[in-house]
Amino acid sequence: MSYRILIVDDSPGMRAVLRRVVDLSGIPVDACLSACNGGAALATLRSERVDLILTDINMPGMGGEELVAELKKDAALREIPVLVISTDATSNRMQRMLEMGAAGYVIKPFQPETLRSEVERVLGEVHVTR
Repeated sequence: MSYRILIVDDSPGMRAVLRRVVDLSGIPVDACLSACNGGAALATLRSERVDLILTDINMPGMGGEELVAELKKDAALREIPVLVISTDATSNRMQRMLEMGAAGYVIKPFQPETLRSEVERVLGEVHVTR
């Protein structure tokens, strides 16, 4: 099975890093889509099938917290797992995001192996690194 992943981050550089880590992870990816904030992510999700969302929290417009809240309100989108990737390492923020329904939380900066492990945990599969 190959996956469709949506990367949501306001930094083009971080979107590129996340895409590269996904590409190198060995996880079979059919498409790696991107969005610059939560509003753009919702627009993409209304027209594209996505299996996993990797999102930052602090973004202009709609941030990651608002994105997760909107996803959970929508019956068609609420089951898509969300992995938060953020520099915000406060336990209150991490706990709140997990309580809101995020499937996991990775703190930037991260090792590629950490992200791969979290993606595999969320998707429920282990993949061989290329």
